Amino acid sequence: MAFTGKATYSAGGTLSEIAEDVSDLIGIISPYETPLLDAMGDPLREAKSTYHEWLEDSLVPNKDSIDDSSISNPLTETSFDVANGDRFRVGDQIQIEGSAELMLVTDINTDTLTVVREYAGTTAEDISDGQAINILGNAALEGGDKPASRFTNRLRKGNYTQIFTSGVEVSGTNIAAGHIGLADEMDYQKQERLRELIRDLENTVINGGLPSANPQGSGSVRRTMKGIIQHLATNAYNTGDSGLPSGTELDEEKINYVLRKIWENSSGNVDTIVVGGYQKRKINSFLSAARSFGATDKTYTDMVSIYESDFGVCRIITSRWMPSDAAMLLDSSRIGIMPLAGRSFHFKPLASSGDYESGQIIGEYTVELKNEAGHGIIRGLATS
Repeated sequence: MAFTGKATYSAGGTLSEIAEDVSDLIGIISPYETPLLDAMGDPLREAKSTYHEWLEDSLVPNKDSIDDSSISNPLTETSFDVANGDRFRVGDQIQIEGSAELMLVTDINTDTLTVVREYAGTTAEDISDGQAINILGNAALEGGDKPASRFTNRLRKGNYTQIFTSGVEVSGTNIAAGHIGLADEMDYQKQERLRELIRDLENTVINGGLPSANPQGSGSVRRTMKGIIQHLATNAYNTGDSGLPSGTELDEEKINYVLRKIWENSSGNVDTIVVGGYQKRKINSFLSAARSFGATDKTYTDMVSIYESDFGVCRIITSRWMPSDAAMLLDSSRIGIMPLAGRSFHFKPLASSGDYESGQIIGEYTVELKNEAGHGIIRGLATS
């Protein structure tokens, strides 16, 4: 029940708190665990502004694709258009993904490549629009001039801070009265409100989003942070998407497909898989068929805490606040949950205008998620 100014007479309508034969222990049934925040750990630094920014960079890409629907002779065509001609240089060896044929680039006209087919004695294979191209490397001429300089532009990315707050009020009589299970009612209420706010912080870190207008906030617009899920775009998959293994049940094929795609397209080192309760049971079932037990075994174990694949060792985190149809694959080294400087959770006493003490728990936090292409998510999974 939300706290609105508890008094001695509001304790369930009776003075049961004053009874003598009661255990000095208060049990809390509401969930308040924050496993993702615990796994991420304390931030190494603080945000310095309500719009926290960071820089991201990338290498010159060594992949592209054919962008030419007019190829008439797939087996012998020596000139075709690509999506990004500026990624290529004369002297590049290139290879169509999945093909054994090598080609050598001899001329570039904007986005049109001229190539030598069957380079290095390889056998020609059909090419078609949309195929991926791998750029193996460039062969320079001995004594040749330096090539034109190439570089990528660093990108500024950012996220807004969000204020989390809760009020606390306790009557003077309640403060003075003795209580079972606690020494100070005000301290107890601070503790409870803080638990609620930290719970809400994890929920927002996962699911939060920015307002569509004035994300910096105003007198009428509340400033909110962009959560992890809304950051993910490059490796965001839904069941039924082309390439993702078929079916809606979470299985090893889907997890390994996304891990492989992240590995192929980024330097991300995925080390954390975050799921809700139902999807955690699906991960546990990966090993169920292979488990065996002896006649004298009295403990049945059905839990997977670490998943090790060719693309990384991942700890499994079960969070109540994850959407039930989703599984996130994260590189924890690129994620920070940080407070605005001087605004980590704290209690601020407020002036009282009567026979009570009041204040508020307040904190201001944001999520720093670097290189979203180093993370992934699967949505649309079965939930029952």
